[in-house]
Amino acid sequence: MARYLLDASALLAWIQREPGADVVDKALPEAAVSSVNLAEVGAKLSDFGVPARMLSAALDFEIEVISFDAQSAMEAGRLRSGTRRLGLSLGDRCCLATAKQYGLIALTTDRDWSSLNSKRVKVRVLR
Repeated sequence: MARYLLDASALLAWIQREPGADVVDKALPEAAVSSVNLAEVGAKLSDFGVPARMLSAALDFEIEVISFDAQSAMEAGRLRSGTRRLGLSLGDRCCLATAKQYGLIALTTDRDWSSLNSKRVKVRVLR
């Protein structure tokens, strides 16, 4: 069972061995990723010039992928007004909504998320 939910930024930091990758290393055995955030990672790797044939290889590791469902979609929409001031993207809100739904700790590299810690959604900023 997962304990952590990786935001796209956390997963990219791990793939690219950026600061914070060591924290993701430790969390991976208990980590999951939302299907939305996995799509974000694939898009970003594509933007970086990773050829399509290599994308699946880059994302080929054992991690639970949580399908984004209607309940999380509604929560992501509700989060818009409370997170607009921080400039959170739709993908960010999808991660937070999924973490809330499943009671997971969201891991991210986005420092703006640190002000979001509450009883409802736990956040850990990696760097």
